[in-house]
Amino acid sequence: MRLKVLGAAGEVTGSNYLLECGSSRVLIDCGMYQGKGDDEKNRAQFDFVPSSLNSVLLTHAHIDHSGRVPLLVQKGFKGKIWATLPTVELVSVLWQDSVRLMKEEAAWKTRKNERKGLPPVEPLYKEEDAQKAAHLLTPATYDDKIEVAPGITVRFRDAGHILGSAIIEVWMEEDGKEVKVVFSGDLGPQQTVMERNPADISRADYVIIESTYGDRSHKSNKETREEFRQVITEALKSKAKVMIPTFVVDRAQRLLYEMMLLQKEGILRDNVPIFFDSPMGVKATEIYNSHLSLFSGEIQNHVKQGDDPFTPNQLHYVESVEDSRRINDIKHAIVLAGSGMCNGGRIVHHLKHGVWNPDNRIIFVGYQARGTLGRRIIDGEKILRIAGEEVTVNAQLHTINGFSAHADREDLLAWAGNFETSPVFFVTHGEPKSSQALAASLQENNLKAVVPVIGEEFVRGHSLLPDNVIK
Repeated sequence: MRLKVLGAAGEVTGSNYLLECGSSRVLIDCGMYQGKGDDEKNRAQFDFVPSSLNSVLLTHAHIDHSGRVPLLVQKGFKGKIWATLPTVELVSVLWQDSVRLMKEEAAWKTRKNERKGLPPVEPLYKEEDAQKAAHLLTPATYDDKIEVAPGITVRFRDAGHILGSAIIEVWMEEDGKEVKVVFSGDLGPQQTVMERNPADISRADYVIIESTYGDRSHKSNKETREEFRQVITEALKSKAKVMIPTFVVDRAQRLLYEMMLLQKEGILRDNVPIFFDSPMGVKATEIYNSHLSLFSGEIQNHVKQGDDPFTPNQLHYVESVEDSRRINDIKHAIVLAGSGMCNGGRIVHHLKHGVWNPDNRIIFVGYQARGTLGRRIIDGEKILRIAGEEVTVNAQLHTINGFSAHADREDLLAWAGNFETSPVFFVTHGEPKSSQALAASLQENNLKAVVPVIGEEFVRGHSLLPDNVIK
């Protein structure tokens, strides 16, 4: 058994792992990089021959886990892409949106290059690549075992992160012995609101575990909701515009649900327009509504009461660019728009036109990777160049991490504590401080932990426990 860490080591984005057993080769996730230097990383040559892969396994739909799959297909991969049915549906939407955004960005860069006498810029991949990738998508059912390559069997388990997210269990036959590797994917918290709790797994030889928030704790759901309630209440009093950079898959639906609850409490009045400014927002929410049976008991109870959990009153889906621009003239509203890290999408346009106003509010409700516009705003940069214009950040800033669909330190340790076989934990998908902190916490709980670096390779019985194992 050979494991190679090709992404999401020392950082959160670009999730990518290669697993080999005998002549079989399986790729787990193939995500985009987001943040500083992302274009160069995304265009870099793969560390393997795509056509040599038997299968690709996707833990979930988020673009930092699935975004480079169409490029993989463009470069020659022709096997099956296994994922849960909701993930199959969501990635098809996300890839088409990526094609649109990359096409727009390439056109903008090409216009700039023409003025400098430089060559045109091509998108990372095109619509035909996304369509070919979509044709390779193969739905898997939670909890069923599937053979994805000779000698490699997998099972998708609910990760509780977003709709369709999965922990992937992998069994391999090697020299007559069975080896089991578990990929956590992105784990949801132990106390969820929308999704079901992450599945408990008790047996494995090796576990690849995420560490996005491995060094910190979230506020409780009650505390988070109170914090959001206070921000919205203050914004309503001052007739402010509230801008929320939003991952339009899951985080947007969670916020729509929370606003529906605030309306039922009488806190958010029906005369305040809510703009969901995303061309794919309607499609993503439709997919969520078509899989309501996969959600938590809390969501099920509201459905039984006749509530539409993801459609508060005065919700306006914004699809055209012209309608998006008209929001600039509306002074009092709530605006949800992607991308969640402000590194593209329509939120950039709204920030350019609203971040200067001290009456406005920006609420960050998700992780902001290093180098992204969102992270720079949170880190306190006061003068930023946004969409070609220099603007001053005067808006009031709020960060509410409790809405995160990621497990925090205690959640990760609780999930890891379910294993009864003393596996080796490979701590990935986190900034160095976060990954090292989680590894140290695992060690304190008498568990072995490795913090790999990009490109590091581990071979069973050979170099699986190198010097960076925390003992």
